[in-house]
Amino acid sequence: MPTVGVKRDLLFKALGKTYSDEEFDELCFEFGLELDEITTEKEIISKEQGDSKASGASDLILYKIDVPANRYDLLCLEGLVRGLQVFKNKREAPRYRRVRASSGEPQRLIITEETAAVRPHAVAAVLRNITFTRERYDSFIELQEKLHQNICRKRSLVAIGTHDLDTISGPFTYTAKPPAQIRFKPLNQSKEFSASELMSLYKTDGHLRHFLHIIEDEPLYPVIHDKNGVVLSMPPIINGEHSKISIKTKNVFIECTATDVTKAKIVLDMMVTAFSEYCAQPFTVEEAEVVYPDGKRCVYPELAYRTEKLPSDYINRKVGIKESPEKIAQLLTRMCLKSRATGAGDEIEVEIPPTRSDVIHACDIMEDAAVAYGFNNIVRTTPRTCTVANQFPINKLTELLRLDLAAAGFTEALNFALCSQEDLADKLGKKIEDTKAVHISNPKTAEFQVVRTSLLPGVLKTVAANRKMPLPLKLFEISDVVLKDESKDVGARNIRRFCALFYSKSPGFEVIHGLLDRTMQLLEVRPGPEDGYHIRAADDCTFFPGRCAEIFVRGQSVGRLGVLHPDVITRFELTMPCSALEMDLEPFLGHSSELSLCHDVPLQELHLHSFQTKPLFPASTQTTFGDLSDLTALKSLDRFLADKSYIEGFSASQADIAVFDAIAAAPPPDLCHLLRWHNHTRSLYGERARLPASKGHYVLPAQGNAASANDGEDLDLLAEYAARNA
Repeated sequence: MPTVGVKRDLLFKALGKTYSDEEFDELCFEFGLELDEITTEKEIISKEQGDSKASGASDLILYKIDVPANRYDLLCLEGLVRGLQVFKNKREAPRYRRVRASSGEPQRLIITEETAAVRPHAVAAVLRNITFTRERYDSFIELQEKLHQNICRKRSLVAIGTHDLDTISGPFTYTAKPPAQIRFKPLNQSKEFSASELMSLYKTDGHLRHFLHIIEDEPLYPVIHDKNGVVLSMPPIINGEHSKISIKTKNVFIECTATDVTKAKIVLDMMVTAFSEYCAQPFTVEEAEVVYPDGKRCVYPELAYRTEKLPSDYINRKVGIKESPEKIAQLLTRMCLKSRATGAGDEIEVEIPPTRSDVIHACDIMEDAAVAYGFNNIVRTTPRTCTVANQFPINKLTELLRLDLAAAGFTEALNFALCSQEDLADKLGKKIEDTKAVHISNPKTAEFQVVRTSLLPGVLKTVAANRKMPLPLKLFEISDVVLKDESKDVGARNIRRFCALFYSKSPGFEVIHGLLDRTMQLLEVRPGPEDGYHIRAADDCTFFPGRCAEIFVRGQSVGRLGVLHPDVITRFELTMPCSALEMDLEPFLGHSSELSLCHDVPLQELHLHSFQTKPLFPASTQTTFGDLSDLTALKSLDRFLADKSYIEGFSASQADIAVFDAIAAAPPPDLCHLLRWHNHTRSLYGERARLPASKGHYVLPAQGNAASANDGEDLDLLAEYAARNA
């Protein structure tokens, strides 16, 4: 989450109220923010640079406020104050307007076709007759930096340029030229530089050097100049000194060059809406025209308002409240989403302003309603569903094996899932094309180029890093590898594997073979060619010729073991022989680990054959809770289950089945505790014979005629017959 630093006194002055630290912390929480730190400029410099550097720094108290990453409108003091004031009903959300230039002709930015290869998009706008103070100017500059680091992705998607319009003359041209042909005086410099010289100059700059890679390898560099050839900026690196803005600037020309035009529009909207309040006509922005190479003309900023409609029931259900459409509309209005109840049922009409680009789906509106309502005000309720958690079979098997392998004297290693192509293929004597490896499209380092398809390289590198340890080294790893698989929706699948390695003065093949036998013993697989496991000689370039075997379990190949080839050992900078074992664990589960645990197979079969698993008519509805054919008794049972998952104790029993059978139909939705228990017990009905006996009696003998009871018994027999044959 981005952090916004604001001066406490300046913030309270803008809010029109002074808060204690605790009160402001609570206000931030109510608004969905977090007061992360209370500090001073002096403390910050002291921590980062030492006490000597902090001697002349300010002692003014600063609030460091964590802001959600998608709330770009809150990244400066102006947006933060505006949002809090609307939230506290101290003002209405402003209405932003785009206006024409007083001269009649808008400022024009012309894009040439040369920019297509570097940064093809640009947008622009003008803040006319703006009044800056030192605090406003600092906030204006800081907002640019926050946007550059956040939505602009460190200027790779969007770069913002701000210029004193009174020092330059339109129309402006956005083009791309060879570096040698670009020459201007950059910001805060006293002489002119060529673009090539600037790239060399800024390689040692602590701030700008991080952006050089965006264009430095391009044959053409983007540049913006006015009609007189005065360079405004060389995006995304630096602006020109000539058009530098200051506190005295009255008219600001804002341009954003981009590789993503949608992001550029959002960034421009954020810049102008945040500071249009300081214009002579508050909340108005002068339009600018952008002309594309194909002749298309667009007017910016868009400042687009859009309307969404959704039912209040959706918000009530998702948040867990019961409020009228009018009340919910008031809550949303407090979040700068002007809303009203349309009167068509429970429909609410919500207006999304240009400052709320984070609102994309109805769930975003619902979230804002929850924030305005107050998370602490939502009444806690028992969930309507009752589920029993269980460990994935593959994870349970992994944990059990880890303990026993450690008991066998092996030490567990844990390596990165990403590795280099060299480690995965070249060092093992294989071709990368044959490994079915998933490649990383933009690897940051040579060490993380592909996703591993084998655990062996990682274990070998662990041995290499610890080769000075006393011998023998016995390591193992149980983790996932990833293989390409076109049958999967993501094009790849995970496989859980087990790898072990023995490194000493002798190969120790017998140690690895013994570990295989012990593992099979733990997995309850006996030696044997058909129903058990056996090994068969195999050829593999990773292993020494004649010292490699393939492992078969019930006729299926699951892995290999053997003595590693001397060339492989040398490539991993090892000097001693070693033996290794690697095999898949998933075949020992009997089914794919991707399938979730399901205890309802018999029940599913009964549904498939349309058999009834519960009597259509209860043998008796008389219980200790009353007659369950009556709503009063059902309410009594609902109250009983309000803080219980089962009729008896903490697990299902025959008591649950007996009471379940006494209920003729599914309970109404308003009896949420009873409905939750009813749905859960129904899921266990197929295995009711396995449930433990009840300790008490909850169902009383029926008071109706015997015929109806006999009919119920006949239906029970039918259900039992179906269960036995499922």
